[in-house]
Amino acid sequence: MFDKLEEVVARYDELNKMLVSPEVLADSKKMIECNKAINEITEIVEKYKEYRKYVDDVEFIKESFKTEKDPDMKEMLQEELREAEEKIPEIQNQLKILLLPKDKNDDKNVIVEIRGGAGGDEAALFAADLFRMYSRYAERRKWKVEVIEKQEASGLGGLKEVAFTIIGLGAYSRLKFESGVHRVQRVPETEASGRIHTSTATVAILPEVEDVQEVKIDPKDLKIDTYRSGGAGGQHVNMTDSAVRITHLPTGVIVQCQDERSQLKNREKAMKHLLSKLFEMEQEKQRTEIEGERRLQVGTGDRAEKIRTYNFPQGRITDHRIKLTVHQLDAFLDGDIDEMIDALITFHQAELLSASEE
Repeated sequence: MFDKLEEVVARYDELNKMLVSPEVLADSKKMIECNKAINEITEIVEKYKEYRKYVDDVEFIKESFKTEKDPDMKEMLQEELREAEEKIPEIQNQLKILLLPKDKNDDKNVIVEIRGGAGGDEAALFAADLFRMYSRYAERRKWKVEVIEKQEASGLGGLKEVAFTIIGLGAYSRLKFESGVHRVQRVPETEASGRIHTSTATVAILPEVEDVQEVKIDPKDLKIDTYRSGGAGGQHVNMTDSAVRITHLPTGVIVQCQDERSQLKNREKAMKHLLSKLFEMEQEKQRTEIEGERRLQVGTGDRAEKIRTYNFPQGRITDHRIKLTVHQLDAFLDGDIDEMIDALITFHQAELLSASEE
């Protein structure tokens, strides 16, 4: 590990020298690449410097202790030594985590798909609750939300399905473990007897594909249809075929967008959605080939897997993968989900560490 850390420090110093070289200063593209590379390893370098400081402190204190005569000073040095020695293994563990292979998608925006599952109107209402939860979470982190496609359910304001983009640095790193089946247990507003119903909604988190070279699509494999947007929109809805539906013939994947007034913008959004879905399918195929029978518990992203239960009568949310229960359900549904996300990330890092040690 320490050989690797020394390599990172050497690379960091090299990049900083490059950053002030005439060649890089004259090339904005190289400067951006250089800054990005520096930013990716700065945290590791700073943490390693902190580690080395504590190691040096331990050596210095031990040497001072040998020559110190004053009992009070010796007692103080022993306390400082104890604190420094306790800190070293803690920082070592942090360094191990920082050196874990980084998911190349972590900094990307995400496309979120939410669909009402079992439970009829109540499932559609729950899908709308989840849409609001993630939208509020994005708002708390100063991220932007753009709707791609939204199909409302009749009745109480529920959603059959919704697809939307969350634009913000690190969005995928924070939300990638949200894929799966979310279950709700509550008494529906229409239930006169007060009986608790169980309903579900599925969530899929896709890293947005910005570089089209990441996914190869033959234009001949695409079937593109235009149609009139549904829902509110005044005269515009009746006059133009602005909505776009794209079918990828080899896979049967269908995406559509009618949120924008411009057909061109709807087509651009739908293509981004399609690219992201195909990219995720290819990544899932690669993960399956690499991992074989061994699947990390929170890293599967299986959309058929029941991952979490929202229990309204008891005011709690339980994530079944990590056996964590949190309370304050109203705040959670209002986007206060960092405690759960942090726990999932920590659990995943622990699994990766365990796998790397094996």
